[in-house]
Order: sequence, then structure tokens, then C-alpha cells
Amino acid sequence: MASTHTPAHPSGSSAGTQLLDHPGPSAGPGPFGGPGPFAGPGPFTGPADESAPPAADANRHRMPRQTRGTAPLLGVTAVAATLGATGFASATPAAAPAVEAPDETPVALAADPGLALAARIQQQADSQRTAAEEDARVQAAQEAEAKRAVQLAQQEQAKRAAEAAEKAKLAAITLPVKDYNLSAHYGQSARYWAHLHTGLDFAADTGTAVYAVGQGTITSAGWAGAYGYRIVETLPDGTEIWYCHLSSIIKGSGKVVPGQQIGKVGATGNVTGPHLHVEVRPGGGAPVDPETWFEQRGVTP
Repeated sequence: MASTHTPAHPSGSSAGTQLLDHPGPSAGPGPFGGPGPFAGPGPFTGPADESAPPAADANRHRMPRQTRGTAPLLGVTAVAATLGATGFASATPAAAPAVEAPDETPVALAADPGLALAARIQQQADSQRTAAEEDARVQAAQEAEAKRAVQLAQQEQAKRAAEAAEKAKLAAITLPVKDYNLSAHYGQSARYWAHLHTGLDFAADTGTAVYAVGQGTITSAGWAGAYGYRIVETLPDGTEIWYCHLSSIIKGSGKVVPGQQIGKVGATGNVTGPHLHVEVRPGGGAPVDPETWFEQRGVTP
């Protein structure tokens, strides 16, 4: 039978001829620096033949050897870095949201000239408005105080005027009878008087009102002989006023004011007809002319 065995290569050995002698798929180092999964001899690599042809002749039947660079390692390193960064990023807890510090706004305003200028203008406007409001408040208070002072002065003036009027009224002297005729004057003589006339006679109808001539106190009231019913009023300066020949006594004691009714005209005592006999006795002493006394005080009988 004819043989199909290929004759041995002239320079080869009887052990067989390698068609392609190159390392296995992963004969080199693994992707992570260790031996590859197929670090052993390739599937088509037989036992080493010590009688292999020279390197120059063997290279004619081999595939060019690929130069191993650092690209795969760099690629793996980049992938590892990416995975590591992703893994670490996913494993790292989310950072807490930043809390805005209270002084961030002023810093932002200070950093922005326009905002800082606006803030200064607003601050100046607020200060001016506050100053204006304070000035208005002070002015209003001063005006109110001045108005109050004027009112107090007016009230005090009115009070003093009223007091002066009251004093003038109390110090005033009025006539004792309103509807009268003078029938006898002081110092006059007549046959029915034992002495010169010591008073001033106001002739009036019986029952005509008799008034106090000034402010004073009634110190005596009653029957007085030839004077008939008599009232004695003592003025503040001690002057006594005698009201004589009364038909009745209305005020017999106590204080009286000018124009207050104290009795009524009559014809009691030594008289010739109804009339009011008035005597003025300074200090309670001797009588003086009543007509002159009234005129000195602005009253004309």
C-alpha cells in the first residue's frame, strides 16, 4: 500500500514537523500580572525537540511574534481605576447639604460693589428717616409742652384774675339801701337830738331791704334803746358799721359779704319816721362822717 506519510524534512528530526510553533493563546503573563489560564504548552505544541532546526530556519515557518507592550496593563489599570472610582463613589455616603452661614449674605454683598452700594444707600435712607421721625417726635413734644405751658399760664392768669375779682368784691363797699332819700347828714343839729347828728339817714319805706356794706362779721344784733333794733357789723380792719331803727333782723350773727341782706328798714327807737340810721366807727371808737367814708371808697350816697 502506498504510504501517505510525509517524508521527514531534510533538516528535521523523525519526531515530526511543527506546522506552526507559537505560544498558546495565553502563554504569557495574565492580565493581572500572573500566568495566563493557558500558561502550559499550547494544544498543538509537542514535547521539546532538542534537535530542532536552527532559529533562522525555524522562523520561516512561524508567525511573527507580537510585541507585548504595556497597553493591556494600562487598559486593565484604567478599568480598575474606573470601577474603583465608581465603586468608591457609590459606597461613599452622600455628603450632607451645605448649610448657609449667617454671614454669607454680607460677604456676597461686599463682593458685589453694586449690592454693597445699594445696601449703603438703603442704610443711609433708613438713618435719615429715623432721624426725621425722631426730630418730628421731639418737635411735637416741644409744641405740646409749649401749648400746655400756655394753657397753664392762661389758667393761672384766670385764677389770679378770679381771686383778684373776689378780693375786690369782698373789699368793695356798697350802699346799705337801694331805694332811698338822704334825710339827715353827719354833724347836723336839731331840736329833737340831744347832740349833733352822728350818722347818715337813708329814708325808705318800712320793710325795705338793708344790705351789709362790706365783708365782715356781725358781732352784735338786738334792741339798743334810742337806736331801736340794731345790727353791728365789724369789718376786717376793725371798723364797726351800725345799722339802726330796723323793723326786723334777718342775719343776727356770723360772716357776711357785701350786698348780703341782713335786715329791713323800720321806725323803732327815737325816730320821726321810717329810715335807716348808719354810723361808721373806725376801730369801734367815735363815729366819723359816713358820707365821706363811702366817697373815699368809690361810693357816692
